[in-house]
Amino acid sequence: MQIVPITPDFDGFAALREASVAEGQRMLARLQENWISGLNRFDRPGEILAGAIVDGVLAGVCGRNVDPFAGDASAGRVRHLYVTSAHRGRGIGSQLVRFIVRDAADFFRFLNTRAPPQAFEFYERLGFSPVLENNTVTHRLYF
Repeated sequence: MQIVPITPDFDGFAALREASVAEGQRMLARLQENWISGLNRFDRPGEILAGAIVDGVLAGVCGRNVDPFAGDASAGRVRHLYVTSAHRGRGIGSQLVRFIVRDAADFFRFLNTRAPPQAFEFYERLGFSPVLENNTVTHRLYF
């Protein structure tokens, strides 16, 4: 597996987006819409959109942004983590998150995420702490 910076124009992103939509997830469709509109291009300092390539196929994505909900440029956010169902259970999601975390402290004091309940344990295994009583954050990784 290789993790590389990508954009929604990357070969295989459309198939990944369609797979996520078929599962009822719109995050990659929103990612592409925001990219096209210029609302979010992962191009500010510290931001990145990464893709996991497995056997020549884009198997997953994960991004890091300045947290748009925090009102603080030193707060980062894990965004749009998605791995295709065919590639789940292989540690790809963990590797993607570790990839975007590895130099995040150079840009941010912490990373936030808003995860569904079924992903709480996943983020906690990666060192994120639960955040209570916050509508936009379920977990935070402090540096």
